[in-house]
Amino acid sequence: MEQTTTSGQTAAPAKDTASEQSSAAPTAADDAGTTAAQKKKRVPKRQPAARETPAATKTPQQPVVLRASGLVKRYGQTLAADEVDLEIRQGSIFGVVGPNGAGKTTTLSMITGLLRPDAGTVSVLDHDVWSDPTAAKRDLGVLPDRLRLFDRLTGAQLLHYSATLRGLDGATARKRSADLAQAFGLGEALGRQVADYSVGMAKKIALAATLIHSPRVLVLDEPFESVDPVSAATITEILRRYTRGGGTVVLSSHSMELVQRTCDSVAIIVGGKVLASGTMAQVRGRRSLEDKFVELAGGRVVAESMEWLHSFSD
Repeated sequence: MEQTTTSGQTAAPAKDTASEQSSAAPTAADDAGTTAAQKKKRVPKRQPAARETPAATKTPQQPVVLRASGLVKRYGQTLAADEVDLEIRQGSIFGVVGPNGAGKTTTLSMITGLLRPDAGTVSVLDHDVWSDPTAAKRDLGVLPDRLRLFDRLTGAQLLHYSATLRGLDGATARKRSADLAQAFGLGEALGRQVADYSVGMAKKIALAATLIHSPRVLVLDEPFESVDPVSAATITEILRRYTRGGGTVVLSSHSMELVQRTCDSVAIIVGGKVLASGTMAQVRGRRSLEDKFVELAGGRVVAESMEWLHSFSD
């Protein structure tokens, strides 16, 4: 019921006024809370220090175990190696690829001390191959291309001979020979003369002899040549286990697919020059290694003048 004041004005009911006051009170509190929240937002928060995630953590670079600097080799008027520079790091499988006559074997021969360069230096684990050959070659295992083996020896005798040349005692030589024969699938062939081996088996026994003294650096010239796919897969797995243990492999091959699949670093040599060198990803980019190799080697040659090849003889 409305009440009339002495001035004639009608006053609102007392309970409604109290209700308005009570409803206004939260609004003021909300405004105060909003203002405080705005002020709080204006205060810059100290950002916590960024933590490196495992993906962002950089893997420390491995030390260089084999370095070739400015290698030059001439055969008469032919320049087989022209200022070849290579850096090969511990734990890597480093591929050296190039066309026939590019200087791959010449380069690997100079790296291992089998061929003296006309200029340049090579060091293996900081030992110069030519001024300190004994120390440098102690850490090397070398499989040259077209290696002549003592093929009148049995496989077991060849491995034992290779071990004793490296200073291993008889018991160690026999133990390692058995391990290598099992790994390479040569167990039943150890009692036969190497002369009776197939080309692939001879390659495997030669590689086993290269590994028997547990070198820190392996240099292999065409280790997969004449090797069947199953044996190639076995050799690849052995090399990967070897590098996971801290060893280092340098190999040459004409198979671009195999090198791309096996190696983590690569150098492309054409005409005695290193035209590209680095990790596999750096060298090939988004293309295959074969495409990059063909580009640097001068592209594919199309024989347009051989129409006679399509006219078959009767």
